[in-house]
Amino acid sequence: MPSSTPLADLCRLTCAALLLAAPLACGEATETLTDAGVTPEVDAGAETPDAGVEPTVELVLPDTPYHYEDELLPAHFRVDTFQAHSRAVYLDDNTPDDNPITNAGATLGRVLFYDQNLSQNRTISCGSCHKQAFGFSDDRVLSVGFEGGNTRRHSMGLTNARFYAPGRFFWDQRAATLEDQVLMPMQDPVEMGMTLDQVVARVEEAEYYPALFEAAFGDAAVTTDRISKALAQFVRSILSTKSKYDVGRAMVGDRFEDFPNFTQEENLGKKMVVAPPPMGGLGCLLCHTGEAFIAVQAMNNGLDLETTDPGYGEVTGAALDDATFKVPSLRNVAVRAPYMHDGRFATLEEVVEHYSTGIQAHPNLPLTGFFPRTADGSVQPLNLSVYRKSCLVAFLKTLTDEELLTDPRFSDPFVRQ
Repeated sequence: MPSSTPLADLCRLTCAALLLAAPLACGEATETLTDAGVTPEVDAGAETPDAGVEPTVELVLPDTPYHYEDELLPAHFRVDTFQAHSRAVYLDDNTPDDNPITNAGATLGRVLFYDQNLSQNRTISCGSCHKQAFGFSDDRVLSVGFEGGNTRRHSMGLTNARFYAPGRFFWDQRAATLEDQVLMPMQDPVEMGMTLDQVVARVEEAEYYPALFEAAFGDAAVTTDRISKALAQFVRSILSTKSKYDVGRAMVGDRFEDFPNFTQEENLGKKMVVAPPPMGGLGCLLCHTGEAFIAVQAMNNGLDLETTDPGYGEVTGAALDDATFKVPSLRNVAVRAPYMHDGRFATLEEVVEHYSTGIQAHPNLPLTGFFPRTADGSVQPLNLSVYRKSCLVAFLKTLTDEELLTDPRFSDPFVRQ
């Protein structure tokens, strides 16, 4: 990697007029369009600019780049404790050989991730739908695109996306790699409304990018491949390893032991999630495997008896993939409401109730583990007690990594005034 140009020169660049000029450049009306019932987010503390006063955007980066590369994984990410059901997390790393995470590359990716200039009217960025405070998901059922339209599905959280072994992205897994995925929202007619040529042009016109590209790739040339790689590096660097669960896990030799820092309820909830049924678990590990709490393939979890969204089946055309979806990590799940691909559940309590009494016997619901059938083919409900349901919720909250939710390395580097 060539020596990087100091990034200090990039700090506090003022990009005046970009937001104001966008409606004229894109031929759009100046008022925001929204679907019925959808209200754009507004900063209640911000003042409305006076007519003729140009809003400004400052890019603020540290003098020394933040550290992203060669992040040391905790010991429990690097060992197998129960065969495939706690497979060492690092073995499922989907980072390609030609795009390792570097400090300069992830720094560039962070800027691209939050740059609203990469949408048609310069109002939406990747970070608009993947918010750090919500585990890089969205607190809306459906996210709002650049003209106020709704996305087709709920925004999936990005925590530990690096450790989904198949490497496919989106709920329906239509992107074969993360490098493919990061370019698709920019080209989506609802989300950001751009072409790749337009994205390259927007990047080339911004004065803060040449030094960032040179630091990451050796020269200032802007290409879609480089944009893709930098964004993918940033997303893969978003790791959750410092939750209450991780602190407790480091205190014991095996994840099935009670954690000293857990309450009785949290330990019981943990047992129900991480242990197989013969050891007192509910079978949650069928879809939430290992220390990353993530599946190894798209799954159906009994949301509907009949298909309402084909999911991965829409991509493959295979009957066995109908109504199956990628399973996100459970890490930071407590801050990622609403839940499921369509955001149908508003709370963790509603999610737990679904698994307790609401699972539907869709043809592609797994026949083993968590979903035993009755004689008539319906799913035998677990009918969990109020106490056991509360224990599950208590455990899921231990997977919240508060440090990640406020870590400046993953925050928006643009100051908008």
